[in-house]
Amino acid sequence: MKLCNEVTKVGVIDYGMGNIYSVVGAFEYIGASVDIVSDPDEISKYSTIVLPGVGSFRMGMEYLSNRGLDVAIIDSVLNQKAKILGICLGMHLMGSSGTEDGNTKGLGILPNKVERFKAGELAGNKLPHVGFNTIFFDKEERFFKGLPSLPDFYFIHSYRMLLDDTQQIYATCKYGVDFLAAIKVDNIYGVQFHPEKSQTNGLTLLKNFLTESS
Repeated sequence: MKLCNEVTKVGVIDYGMGNIYSVVGAFEYIGASVDIVSDPDEISKYSTIVLPGVGSFRMGMEYLSNRGLDVAIIDSVLNQKAKILGICLGMHLMGSSGTEDGNTKGLGILPNKVERFKAGELAGNKLPHVGFNTIFFDKEERFFKGLPSLPDFYFIHSYRMLLDDTQQIYATCKYGVDFLAAIKVDNIYGVQFHPEKSQTNGLTLLKNFLTESS
């Protein structure tokens, strides 16, 4: 599934949270040129960046802040209009705040809060939410171009980003309750699932992220 256009340069941000090499491998598979970036001074060199991650919201923000990556990401995305994709914890960290391990301020490039699923809304399901599940989206949106009508993606999480009704481009998933599975606001993209672990559907979505104009 190589890209047809010229090679896209992608900076995948390494801040010590999770194995990033499967993300790198997925982007390379579809034809992107990928660099692993851990120096905040290097982030501004990329017009396309990816923020992956697995683990605690609080720890994630501490790691970003301790390395000076938080300020660099905010400047790149909000001021330089770099395109960013947040994956799982990376999507959460782009929000305004998270409640995992106490209330923690996020990057704030999206207004959404991140909270744990509530026991009463899970309809008997257990946490974490693990495995393939179906997402629902507007077929007209280019971010989801080429996907089947009810595609499955791989999830593993106990927290989710709350859905802001003002968002216009998003997908949902149901795990007892509907939750935000993917979002696009201008140059900002986020996915709760792991596209790098979601086989053909995941690769299609990554290709759409690279080729769509924000």
